[in-house]
Amino acid sequence: MPERPQALFVMTAENLPLVFPPKVLARLREAVDIDPDLVAEDFTAPHVRETLARTEILVTGWGCPRLDAAVLDAAPRLRAILHSAGSVKGFATPEVWRRGIAVSSAAAANALPVAEYTLAMILLAGKGLLGARENLRTTRAHPGWGVVPGIGNHGRRVGVIGASRIGRRVIELLAPFDLRVSLTDPYVTELRAAGLGVQLLPLDDLLRSSDIVTIHAPETPETRHLIGRRELALMPDGATLINTARGGLVDHEALVEELRTGRLYAVLDVTDPEPLPADSPLYDLPGAFVTPHLAGSQGNELSRLGMTVAEEAARLRAGGEPAHPVDPEVLEREA
Repeated sequence: MPERPQALFVMTAENLPLVFPPKVLARLREAVDIDPDLVAEDFTAPHVRETLARTEILVTGWGCPRLDAAVLDAAPRLRAILHSAGSVKGFATPEVWRRGIAVSSAAAANALPVAEYTLAMILLAGKGLLGARENLRTTRAHPGWGVVPGIGNHGRRVGVIGASRIGRRVIELLAPFDLRVSLTDPYVTELRAAGLGVQLLPLDDLLRSSDIVTIHAPETPETRHLIGRRELALMPDGATLINTARGGLVDHEALVEELRTGRLYAVLDVTDPEPLPADSPLYDLPGAFVTPHLAGSQGNELSRLGMTVAEEAARLRAGGEPAHPVDPEVLEREA
């Protein structure tokens, strides 16, 4: 086994002990020579520049500054970036790939809790949770024992927008349930959809035919307000829209109009803007269930991100390739 390569933490210092608790940090330090007391939040400090000059691996996380040509010039030995979070869009410039630096991300690990949150919300929406909660809160009276028509998850129609990591994991988690799942994604073929066990539909058809629609697409100039007034109008009465992707994918003004009619429900873990202003009607509308961007890794889930990086570092030390590489060719169409 070769000597441990020199590594450097580049992230917001307060996040380091959350993502790399003692056991995970120990695993990482078996693979790389890294000082947990040196966390680079920028690259201007002399002691950071000195360490950067001999660094072979950057262990990045939330708060990592941009890795432009000037920073990379100061790190001539750099050969890999291991990101302990999801997207690297905010800091990895094209110069990184031009220099042949390998980039890995814990996005797959971060996808797991988002998909679990989505699964929970799909099943709760199928049971009519939002409407039942509001009725009970308004009347303060039990509706009585008996069959509630129009709810239930037997044969419920679920539409998934985007076969991203999270979208695919949601489809996997839905498989054991008696649901009818469809998918829309311009990059997925009929054959691939069949392999996922779902029906591939154009967006409009998916919206018309789904009781619950869950969004897992990236926000790009082309997908901003992907779900607007026209698209919301296609959804059947009583349908639920779930968004755990990016707030800008949904036209909030149009959504508020629909929610005010009582025709639709919405579960929003992301909003536009984020956070919402204090006077946003989404806080009070009966059909809206808003959570503060907590679907992604939280609490004890954060250590899974750190362990993903530790295992990647061990692979690199052993002469292997990252198991979770970031492909620059598809980066722009990922969340």
